[in-house]
Amino acid sequence: MTLRALLFDVDGTLADTERDGHRPAFNQAFADAGLDWQWDVDLYGKLLAVTGGKERMKHYIEAFRPDYRRPDNFDEMVAKLHQAKTRIYADLAARGGIPMRPGVRRLLEEARAAGLRLAIATTTTPENVTVLLEHSLGPGTQEWFEVIAAGDVVPAKKPAPDIYHYALEAMGLAAADCLAFEDSENGLRASLGAGLKTLVTVNDYTLDHDFSGAAAVLSDLGEPEAPARRLTGPALPGPCVDVAYLKTLHRSQ
Repeated sequence: MTLRALLFDVDGTLADTERDGHRPAFNQAFADAGLDWQWDVDLYGKLLAVTGGKERMKHYIEAFRPDYRRPDNFDEMVAKLHQAKTRIYADLAARGGIPMRPGVRRLLEEARAAGLRLAIATTTTPENVTVLLEHSLGPGTQEWFEVIAAGDVVPAKKPAPDIYHYALEAMGLAAADCLAFEDSENGLRASLGAGLKTLVTVNDYTLDHDFSGAAAVLSDLGEPEAPARRLTGPALPGPCVDVAYLKTLHRSQ
């Protein structure tokens, strides 16, 4: 099989959005609504076991705030909180406050030059993806991605493989034609569930996750002056992940 396309997760994979973007945006939305909910760095790491912002808020109440009395319109309240959080996150990203992870821009440019097709497969909202790409990667970069599969376009979020199936169908490609990029155990379970070979780049929240089945696990994608560190998988040919390395992973058993 020939490698034809790359499918990217967003949060934690393209940028460290979770700790420095979504978490403070949630906290601001809670404060603006007069709630005493406060998610510090450690607590947010625990909450990331649940994918999806609305689902994460409900899990927080169930697991960490048994004292909270839910109003009758709790689901509606959660939806409005999530909308407010999305606006706050967009404002933060629009100020360029969430930089791309090492090697992301370089690899995307190399992949485009090599004729590889690009797509996004994420549980975050389409608005979050657009603002991050436009303001942290650069104007017009959302057009680099043939498909942006995001948010509630599928009913079951990661670790269900649905978002990857959706992206593959939209591109008219088989999983065997593609390589996925993830940063978390839930993300990896989703991509593997869709039959995709997957490269994982860890972050502070996912260092201890189970990445069994990944084609490779790395610290990041690397830059010439800041080499990536290999945790598992084939050795890198140099300091960075390049298209040749991706083709090696794609051919691996």
